[in-house]
Amino acid sequence: MNLPRITLVPAALLLLILPGCGHQQTIAPLPAPQAAPPSAQDETPAPSTRIAPTPAPPGGVSAEDRKYVRTHKPILTEEGLATWYTAPKGRKAANGQVFNDHALTAAHRTLPMGSLIVVTNLKTGQSAAMRITDRGPFVEGRLIDLTIASAKATGVYQAGTARVRVDVYRTPKPINTGGRWCVQIGAFSSQRKANKLKAQLQRKYPNANVIEFSGEDSYWVRIRPEGDDRKQAERIARNLHPAEGEAFLTRLD
Repeated sequence: MNLPRITLVPAALLLLILPGCGHQQTIAPLPAPQAAPPSAQDETPAPSTRIAPTPAPPGGVSAEDRKYVRTHKPILTEEGLATWYTAPKGRKAANGQVFNDHALTAAHRTLPMGSLIVVTNLKTGQSAAMRITDRGPFVEGRLIDLTIASAKATGVYQAGTARVRVDVYRTPKPINTGGRWCVQIGAFSSQRKANKLKAQLQRKYPNANVIEFSGEDSYWVRIRPEGDDRKQAERIARNLHPAEGEAFLTRLD
């Protein structure tokens, strides 16, 4: 579903995405995967704006990570819809590492990169520890995108989408302060439409870095306010209502 991201290829873009009661939810069949935005590394930002990579352990989580989860309480809990995604071979995730279907990782729009989380399927009770290594899902009503390994571990793979609880146990950076933020808009069916919006946004936000970039069969626009400031990004996301596409507040680091 980074780049950016986010990022990659969510597997259930055509499913019903409004939140509901997880225990009573009827899960729709899994449709064919569809396109999603590229990762943050698919842009080519100036050196001064580049986000440092945040590598995850091999496989996504380590033995120490699992021990930490068993011996600590979560610092934040969210509930929402999860789906799974994949990516073309060699594509990098937003954390700078090559995307791996077999790693216990996930994409989230706003948790700090590298956050240690546990995802629990509210219908089946299946759960797994994993790390945030990518950005997305850039679909309204979705909370998190899982790799194939993460989706299988939590019972989401066959269903395609499920209501889950995300417990955050550890983050390398503060959740509520600081960070580098932007607003991502997409997906456009043509580069001309993306460039048209980019020109409009450059006039409206002259101090922001507005980027147009291509994804898988789609085009995306990203607004990075001066200093990647969160409050400015939140203000833009709150006031922006593009005629095409949807605007999503997302964290870059």
